[in-house]
Amino acid sequence: MSNATLYALTVLIWGSTWFAIEFQLGNVAPEISIVYRYVLASAILFIYSKYKGLSLRFNLKTHFWFALLGLFLFCLNYVFASRAQVFLTSALAAIVFSSMLWMNIILSRVVFGTRAGHRVIFGAFLGISGIFMIFAPQVGEISFSDSILFGCLLAMLGALSASFGNITSQALQQRKLPVVQANAWGMFYGAVLTLIIGLLQGHEFTFDGTFTYIASLLYLAVFGSVVAFGAYLTLLGRIGAHRAGYATVMFPVVALLLSLLFEGLTLDLTIVLGTALVLLGNLLVLKERR
Repeated sequence: MSNATLYALTVLIWGSTWFAIEFQLGNVAPEISIVYRYVLASAILFIYSKYKGLSLRFNLKTHFWFALLGLFLFCLNYVFASRAQVFLTSALAAIVFSSMLWMNIILSRVVFGTRAGHRVIFGAFLGISGIFMIFAPQVGEISFSDSILFGCLLAMLGALSASFGNITSQALQQRKLPVVQANAWGMFYGAVLTLIIGLLQGHEFTFDGTFTYIASLLYLAVFGSVVAFGAYLTLLGRIGAHRAGYATVMFPVVALLLSLLFEGLTLDLTIVLGTALVLLGNLLVLKERR
């Protein structure tokens, strides 16, 4: 599968999961919903691996890396992000989480010695500027209280956890470890660790039997986890976390376009200009040098 296809799958699927997650909020604690999502996703990947004859046997040291991947990418990332949205609007959460792009650039430099290059840095600057422009009117209406700042801190920790997860996945792929099995074990460990966190917080192990909850859970597990993470982490292994991370800037734009199509959001100049900046940054970051 080409890099362009992997990138498109990642952006389109994760951009749409913003809506699916809304149907997960309510009767079930976010941490417990995350457990359901990744138990189901890891089970699908384990079954697929067995069907394809892919080995699931790894040594203890490799399982430590899988657990680290699960902790950062499939546990803390989502725990922090879901709790942040208790205090933040989705607009402000999107802005804060897009900082993961800069974190990927910095961590790639520190861990792998990867030089991002002027094109990538300028493209990242344009993309983040576009996100700020798109959501500026909504953010301008917010009164920055202690709870809002606390939510921003949680969202920043979620972005940092996701960035550490990106770097962990890239390190695993450099060790020639397969993405499918790494995701299967990583999601399993992520579910277990999230369950422990949820139980320590005193959350009840409940389930919502409504159609909307079950349908959104299946979409998040199959497409938002198995397909999107498989595509994104494969892409990350090919082009590096410093470039693949731009997908986090594109997610809010896709969610915005879906709002324009299905929720009656009004198109204005800030949305047009902001989206143009994001797309221009996208070209600069992902376009191959000749």
